[in-house]
Amino acid sequence: MATATRVSFGERLAELGATHPDIVVFDADLSKSTQSQLFAAKYPERFYEMGIQEHNMIGAAAGMALSGKKPFICSFSTFVVGRFEAIRMSIGYSEANVTIVGTHCGVAIGEDGYSQMALEDIGLMRTLPNMTIIQPADDREARAAVDFLATHQQPAFLRLTRQGLEDIHDETYRFEFGKADLLKAGNDAVIFATGGVVYNALRVAEDLKGEGFDIRVYNIHTIAPLDAETVVRAARETGRVITVEDHSIVGGLGGAVTELLSEQQPTRMKRIGMTTYGRSGSPTGLYEYYGLDTAGIKRQVLDFLR
Repeated sequence: MATATRVSFGERLAELGATHPDIVVFDADLSKSTQSQLFAAKYPERFYEMGIQEHNMIGAAAGMALSGKKPFICSFSTFVVGRFEAIRMSIGYSEANVTIVGTHCGVAIGEDGYSQMALEDIGLMRTLPNMTIIQPADDREARAAVDFLATHQQPAFLRLTRQGLEDIHDETYRFEFGKADLLKAGNDAVIFATGGVVYNALRVAEDLKGEGFDIRVYNIHTIAPLDAETVVRAARETGRVITVEDHSIVGGLGGAVTELLSEQQPTRMKRIGMTTYGRSGSPTGLYEYYGLDTAGIKRQVLDFLR
């Protein structure tokens, strides 16, 4: 069943409130959309509605973290990560144990349009040396990531989708922080995908097996710290690397993999993602327009392989 990872987050955080009394939650007038309203309904004394004041929310949460609490701060990613200077000083530089929850990421937010569309947020967060970055690919992984972050003692950014994501993992799945998640073996090339497009990338690799290409696929749920050992080994063993993400190809997963391999394992690469500003439209229509649906990813992968 397709589930938006913001819903997975909200439901799981509300459950964790019972066993983690140190968790406090902030929102900036979007709790219905970010799903932090579920925590607010159960624990109103530990929920802070800040209004449209993301900058003040970041400062208040940093203060609570430095006083021993575990704050989760929630908003559309483009609004909260857009307050980069406050995050840099109050959370990053101060080593404040705050989890920044950015929802409505990527071009797939659809009709909401570019003004609310986070396409550069991973790039900004990657510049902070102590910032953990996690982007789950389905409901099960999102819930496991929230479990992990509830006890994680470091600044963190959790990137979530507005749209529903198809299940990729079954009940045997175990989230391993910082470890790439192998979805399909193969030796002709390797795809590293993250977030809302992992399902499409996996379908493409399975489809191309019938056309003679045996492609390895990893889900990269932890973008920082990146699983350098796995990325370098896969590049060395396959010789051709493709990244797929609903984010700008500059600074995101494609940027992270490119920077790593340029130093440790120079390899032929293709980055698939956003190369321009987004626009308003249906989520499926925008994925088709920007080449992030299965047909678009397949076309770009074949162009690269041939």
